[in-house]
Amino acid sequence: MQHTSPSHLYTSHAAGRGPLRRFFFHQLRLLRHISPKQVIKDNLLILMGISCAAVGLRGFLLPSHFLDGGVTGISLLVRTLTGWDLSILLVAINIPFIVLGFRQISLGFALRTLAAIIVLALSLSFLELPVFTRDKLLIAVFGGFFLGAGIGLSIRGGCVLDGTEILALYLSRKTGFTVGDIIMAINVTIFAVSALLVNVETALYAMLTYFSASRTIEFILTGLEEYTAITIVSEKSDSIRRMIVNEMGRGVTMFKGQRGFGKRGERNGDIDIVYTVITRLEITRLKNEVEKIDEQAFIVQHSIQDTKGGMIKKRAFH
Repeated sequence: MQHTSPSHLYTSHAAGRGPLRRFFFHQLRLLRHISPKQVIKDNLLILMGISCAAVGLRGFLLPSHFLDGGVTGISLLVRTLTGWDLSILLVAINIPFIVLGFRQISLGFALRTLAAIIVLALSLSFLELPVFTRDKLLIAVFGGFFLGAGIGLSIRGGCVLDGTEILALYLSRKTGFTVGDIIMAINVTIFAVSALLVNVETALYAMLTYFSASRTIEFILTGLEEYTAITIVSEKSDSIRRMIVNEMGRGVTMFKGQRGFGKRGERNGDIDIVYTVITRLEITRLKNEVEKIDEQAFIVQHSIQDTKGGMIKKRAFH
């Protein structure tokens, strides 16, 4: 009969846990690199987001049995049809998406999201707010506004209050569709079901609520200070580069380009191309300064989602 020593059993058991232990140690190392200042800032943004979402739900949408998109919309629809407690529905329906967030993003993201959704659910259970209005149009617009502000601020803080965004991110990696396309498809399905099971008017107001919320989220995430990439083609590129760096305090990248065909006909030779990233509020100043240097400069601009590093102006909540 073969005997196995206790030490051998421990070694085998520990080896089986090795990948899991390495994963958790890796997550802890990531958490240690986050500064206390950043943690406080993120938590404040999440608390602000929860407060706004609670106001939107308790003060506008819930008293009038309005619906919305995403997991919140599904929870509101189930509540309307069954009378079940919304707080429990919010947590229960979001659980699969939180697990997906843990697998696809990180443990810290999943934990923050779970905590935020639980706090929101508790707020809906115990927070008492007056009914701000009975006008259906105002309920749809401002209910969506506060709910969207809550979701946007929470995203700024590093979590989500609606799990469909996690699902959309996962599916976008597996398919050729964008996150926006997938979220739109999910919400169209929710609105169609609402029209069939409740009534068409409720579904139409739900679409208006969703539109208000989505526009608010976009404003919170990009805002007036949306990042804009600027490409400048000019014979005086070096002077423009010095102006951007010295006067505006922004970083630039110089590309080597070759002349082609323009208003002044076909031309040959190399030319330096200036590339920089600024906020929307700085565009007019940059264009005015470039015009002073070279009135014939060719300027191309396009919006970008976000940046990291470099000499750029930090946005609020960034």
